[in-house]
Amino acid sequence: MKHHLRNSIATLAMFSAMGSTALAEDIKIGMIVTLSGPPAALGQQIVDGFQLALDQKDGKLGGQSIELIVEDDELKPDVALLKATSLVERDGVDIVVGTVFSNMLQAIFKPIVQSETFLISPNAGPSTFAGRNCNPYFFAVSYQNNQNAEISGLVANEEGYENVFMMVPNYQAGRDNIEGFKQTFNGTVTDEVLTPLGHQDFSAELARMSTSGSDAAYIFMPGGMGVRLVKQFDNAGLSESMKFLSVFTTDETTLPGQKDAAVGMLSAGTWAPDMPNDANQAFVSAFEAKYDYVPGSYAMQAFETANLIDSAIAKTGGDMSDKDALRGAIKAAEFTSVRGNFAFNNNHYPIQDFHMTKVVKRDDGKFHTSFVRTIATDYADSFAQDCKM
Repeated sequence: MKHHLRNSIATLAMFSAMGSTALAEDIKIGMIVTLSGPPAALGQQIVDGFQLALDQKDGKLGGQSIELIVEDDELKPDVALLKATSLVERDGVDIVVGTVFSNMLQAIFKPIVQSETFLISPNAGPSTFAGRNCNPYFFAVSYQNNQNAEISGLVANEEGYENVFMMVPNYQAGRDNIEGFKQTFNGTVTDEVLTPLGHQDFSAELARMSTSGSDAAYIFMPGGMGVRLVKQFDNAGLSESMKFLSVFTTDETTLPGQKDAAVGMLSAGTWAPDMPNDANQAFVSAFEAKYDYVPGSYAMQAFETANLIDSAIAKTGGDMSDKDALRGAIKAAEFTSVRGNFAFNNNHYPIQDFHMTKVVKRDDGKFHTSFVRTIATDYADSFAQDCKM
């Protein structure tokens, strides 16, 4: 199904001057996320996280009324490109927020930044734009894809894993995860399996995994792929003989479907819903009260993206025409992050802390990832050195 949502917030502002009424122009923000098929839950978390921040600020960012235009890329590069071009050329948006998947970001990147429109990613963080192809109009609020995998390699070392089977989807983020894990893991990679994006039946891959002589598996399978894989992994009895370490395979978007099969599985990331700081506790409480589900990193990063934009617009006094001033205000990142430490590197990717998390089941029956320990502090990605900004 094709989804198209236009959400105009506080579009009419009344000004009285000598008895006349005028229409004030809102700041326009376009959002491109996946809202179709099994990965739709990821995109919906981004919409919900961003909307929560807007609602908390009465539909304004930086004191300015916002028109938010949400588009579904349908997980199709040609559709993503069409939607991005339309947002820039027809709607004249000031900022584009997107995407969920790295291949969608690669599809929309060129027309947006070439138009000198700021593109802020709430999730996708491919290596493609972190090094020599970095761009002054692009910022990633999430991470650089390789980083979560690099931290996973460090977790595998600390946990004593010696032989690890790797499996990822065959697209940019999957390949980034393979390279990142191998960069820090000290043991032996027994096999590297790349599946089609959207893969559903993992029986052949699990059979290969079971005879690989591995004591652990490192998996990156976001969305519906992760739900199916974890269930099939558990049904195959592999949970008894092999440790499961992942990124974005067991998270708040997949756990409602995986349930008890995922409990105890480890992952690496920048955040967990139970991170012990006041800003995070307030965010999670407000999110659950509004949407009645546990937020994942997608929702958190979108919430942070909205607060980042809020801080930048406030700093520039709502002037979106001075691109240099707006860029400087975004890079300053003067907002309170629910993650704790947060700053942008020279390549506009974050410098932040990374942690090991574990899947737990709450007393109310809901599942979430839980903070275990910090693995790395103020961790910068390895591509920044190649960025000339």
